[in-house]
Amino acid sequence: EGGWASSKDERYHDVQCESCHGPGQQHVENPDASQPLASLAVRSVADPSEATGCAECHQGTHHPFVEEWAQSKHAQVVGFAAARPECEGCHRGQGVLRAWGVKDDYVEKNAPEHLAITCGVCHDPHSAANDHQLRFPVKTTSIEEHLCARCHNRRTAPDPNSSHGLEPHAPEADLLLGDAGWFPPGAQIDQGQIVASHGSASNARLCATCHVNGFEVTDPNTGDFVFNATGHLFTAIPCVDEQGIPEPGDCELTVAARSYRGCAAAQCHGSQAAAAEALTIATNRIQRRADQLLAALEMVDPNLGDAGGEIDPADPTFTVAEGAFFNYNLASFGGKVTGSSTHNPFLVEALLLASLQAVQDTYGVLPPSVSPSVNWHEALQEVLEQVPQNITPIRRASGTPRSSPSIDP
Repeated sequence: EGGWASSKDERYHDVQCESCHGPGQQHVENPDASQPLASLAVRSVADPSEATGCAECHQGTHHPFVEEWAQSKHAQVVGFAAARPECEGCHRGQGVLRAWGVKDDYVEKNAPEHLAITCGVCHDPHSAANDHQLRFPVKTTSIEEHLCARCHNRRTAPDPNSSHGLEPHAPEADLLLGDAGWFPPGAQIDQGQIVASHGSASNARLCATCHVNGFEVTDPNTGDFVFNATGHLFTAIPCVDEQGIPEPGDCELTVAARSYRGCAAAQCHGSQAAAAEALTIATNRIQRRADQLLAALEMVDPNLGDAGGEIDPADPTFTVAEGAFFNYNLASFGGKVTGSSTHNPFLVEALLLASLQAVQDTYGVLPPSVSPSVNWHEALQEVLEQVPQNITPIRRASGTPRSSPSIDP
């Protein structure tokens, strides 16, 4: 056996070929016949507790990349999606690399098992063309070039041709651009018009600013080192344990329960407390409008997304109720309004208000808790007045936003 992991020989400490590819003597003796391949898995198939590949080194309290990754959704394989050719480009490690034009050989390349989105999927061990050896940059405001946006930009508008077309799939990038959602005709809001600070050109790393935020945890009493968080939970405001170490799961939106360091470090918010307060205010506003819209839609079609009625994903005829239902699902994507909607809270609230107006105009219904004198248009204008004006929004390279489906009369 060779390499630093087994020999502890100082000559291998700078991480050479054998560290990842294993013993190379046979390859040296017969290069054409022997091609030792590296593995992109980080856990042994025979013994999941045994670290392999990148995990042999990139672990521990000082650089716990793999431990954090293992608790993230990137480590989870959605089997039915990974098995579908049209989905594997984001849901299966081998499919992602193939979609990105990576031709390198590795142990799992032709294996029937689904590889998760492991280190070697996003990072290129043979190239330093981008920071942190990423296959595509994250320090860019170009949506077309950004690593995260290559997958986190799916079904951002209703698709009448899909049985799941009234549900967003991965709308985050288009939310930053101000393009996600269904824009009701006559709503006087346009795609790309409403962009929050998260989608501004001053946010140099876009998604990675908040979702890959590393920081050091120290003992508050002694100042001694405790843990080096790498940001590889990929959670923008992760819950923290009693020591302040990020952990997966759900918790209160308070500074005591979560880390808002990414929000403050990006200079979007003056402090963690300010970020938490802004999130609470936005959450309450969006939740209120989402509840009102859902109540109105239940009056139009009590079945909501089930077959029959005004909201029927299987029926190719696109209705106002279906567009509004998509916007409701966009606001609550991920199961709660603190999910994707916080990528652009002004846009989401505006879309909910515009949808309430469209539903009232088309079907003549108002939620039971809403006064008949309500003016959705005035409420929408109030939201538009709060949109930051002193930012330079990011744009698509072409400058042309994607289109929403038209309503079939």
